[in-house]
Amino acid sequence: MNFRKQKTMLRYGPGTRANHWAMAGAFILLALSGLAFFHPPFFFFTDMLGGPVWSRILHPFIGVVLFVLFVIIAVRQLKYNLLMKNDVQWMRQMGDVLNNRDEKLPPIGKYNPGQKMVYWALILCIPVLLITGVIMWRPWFAGFFPIPLIRVASLVHALAAFIAIATIIVHVYAAIWVKGSIKAMTRGRVTHAWAKHHHPLWYEEEMKDPSQRAGDENASERDTTSHHGDRHDSRTSG
Repeated sequence: MNFRKQKTMLRYGPGTRANHWAMAGAFILLALSGLAFFHPPFFFFTDMLGGPVWSRILHPFIGVVLFVLFVIIAVRQLKYNLLMKNDVQWMRQMGDVLNNRDEKLPPIGKYNPGQKMVYWALILCIPVLLITGVIMWRPWFAGFFPIPLIRVASLVHALAAFIAIATIIVHVYAAIWVKGSIKAMTRGRVTHAWAKHHHPLWYEEEMKDPSQRAGDENASERDTTSHHGDRHDSRTSG
């Protein structure tokens, strides 16, 4: 059935979607320019930011932007990413998850345990990247720190970046794997059937909102001004 002909509900408001895609753009620039600094075969990635000099200048500033964007979204999504009893059981049934036996899985809320793991991995990695990045940031801050500390910071920075990049790769793969997840973050809406199938506890909670029950397309226009909007526009795939 055509998406437009099905009853839909709001999953992500415009503020959340804008934040998500701004973060995605910043992360790509940071990952590729960081790889260019890390190993010579990737040096050509510096061309994205205007060459090696501009890449060295812009990389840390983009990192600060990413950190600010992440703090905003992390605070708003915290309550949805707390570990619940059903999440533990969901993880124990990883075989059912990987084989798409969704009917055997326990009901979950707005985010499944895999999405929550992405959230908490980034909660750990991004502050570490910021702190170690500041220690290495020439010419502004590096001069305040001893060379041995800068070397340790460089190693920790590379390790945290590797974990963050691997986490995002898994996140993107999962978003492609679960049909409808990418559409949720581009259009902001999902079908009632999708929500009920993938996130039944969240679906039940949202059905208390009359505009969600009715599939009100104008709900997204209210989500930054109303009480319900605060709940809807709070947010890792689908």
